[in-house]
Amino acid sequence: MENLDVLRKKINETDAKMRELFLERMEAVHGVAEYKRATGTGITDPAREAEMIERNSLLVEEELRPYYVSFLKNNIEVSKQYQRRLLTGARVAVSGVPGSFAHIAAKKVFPLAETVGCGNFQEAYAAAESGECDYALLPIENSSNGDVSQVMDLIYFGNLFVNDVHDIAVVQNLLAVPGASLSEIRTVISHPQALGQCADFIRDHGLETVEFVNTAAAAKEVAERGDRSVAAIGSETAAGEYGLVNLVSHINTAMDNTTRFAVLSKSMKEPAAKDNRFLLLFTVRDEAGALVRALSALAEYGFNMRSLKSRPDRTAPWSYYFFCECEGNIESENGWRMLQALQSVCENIKMAGSFE
Repeated sequence: MENLDVLRKKINETDAKMRELFLERMEAVHGVAEYKRATGTGITDPAREAEMIERNSLLVEEELRPYYVSFLKNNIEVSKQYQRRLLTGARVAVSGVPGSFAHIAAKKVFPLAETVGCGNFQEAYAAAESGECDYALLPIENSSNGDVSQVMDLIYFGNLFVNDVHDIAVVQNLLAVPGASLSEIRTVISHPQALGQCADFIRDHGLETVEFVNTAAAAKEVAERGDRSVAAIGSETAAGEYGLVNLVSHINTAMDNTTRFAVLSKSMKEPAAKDNRFLLLFTVRDEAGALVRALSALAEYGFNMRSLKSRPDRTAPWSYYFFCECEGNIESENGWRMLQALQSVCENIKMAGSFE
């Protein structure tokens, strides 16, 4: 039996060769994409894919054949994703239909990309995780209504990384069917975040609230109902998209209402010298003073903690993980030392990403 270190060395050497072959293959795929662009040929060719898999799988011994088939299928899928990116530009998954603040944010952050609307945060996250989309753009916090806990959980438990964060101004409006008046409105429907951002207006006008999956979907629902007593809370863009009128503008309580959107992708971008913020998620050991020692490590190595939030860790009852945003460059000597110090008091540490 070979020594484990020797075997690992062989694997590392093989991986290095595979990297070169991967780059060579993707260069050829780039040429294929250019050919398809010139000829108008579709990206997917099921007959060609099936023939290639069948032919190549026969070159591998039967015991390993099922695994090699999976390897081939994955290569084909990666190639198609790259071709799609070259031919159509980046695809960005968001939660919501056209007119939602997520769609508006995507056009600001990725003006040339295709925006792919999904039914909820989980679906948008999964679209980027599977490779169907290049990125997911999801809200993580609102300046007046706090954290978007569902997205925080996705970042902690999922496999995507945060590669940038953008602050997008959000103006909420009362949207109703044409001909309706404010005095007729009895019920407002919208996403819970939007309802929270407009809590004072809703209370002052004695309105009933109904939670909806997102603001634009709520606007669409109001348009389809045609009920003059029901209004949505959402953007002016949503009003135009679904033929509604803006009864009252700027009904959010905070005048500088802002939502922070995180750009998530399958690979963590290489931390750069200009990056001055990072997201760190961790759980501490169940012992006295563990959290204090973890936070002390941040201060000891010169990192300013901008925010610290806790969320239930669903892997164990009555345990919690911490979502920490810090100022400073994690790609530094002090960053490395700080992470080493955290190892002694933390059960789990996840670097979710760094950004400017």
